[in-house]
Amino acid sequence: MPEQEWLEIAARLGLAIVIGAVIGINRDLHDKPAGLRTHALVALGAAMLVMLFGRMIAGVDTDIAATSRVAQGIITGVGFLGAGVILHGARAHRVHGLTTAAAIWTTAVFGMVCGSGRFALALIAFALVLLILVLGGPLERLIHRRLRAPKPEPAPMSLDED
Repeated sequence: MPEQEWLEIAARLGLAIVIGAVIGINRDLHDKPAGLRTHALVALGAAMLVMLFGRMIAGVDTDIAATSRVAQGIITGVGFLGAGVILHGARAHRVHGLTTAAAIWTTAVFGMVCGSGRFALALIAFALVLLILVLGGPLERLIHRRLRAPKPEPAPMSLDED
């Protein structure tokens, strides 16, 4: 195997792992059930499957239908993994873990993108995902506070003149 092919494999898998790990660190920092290792492994696994079944490494013509089936399998399988982190709160009728489930799903897509060698797409989307994960929570809380803030009641009017 030529050295350039080794470097290409390392770059694709390495970027997938780094992106998955950073997303996982964000989830770890928020005490979520799926963290660095889970996200890094999901990204790595997805990248390997795309590279293996897509035959994108050796420059062989890719069968679009086969690659599409691999992508469908990854997305479906990771959906089950994401479902495992979603919890329903009995008392408050709230659902927890949706952001982590979405992060796991997105991490799999990053693995597929990196595995296909689309580094620019991966890096631009990664910046956007980090923006959403870092600023999304505070923005949601701000919006909820504004919507739930009690409206000031008008001061009572007095007809008496003092």
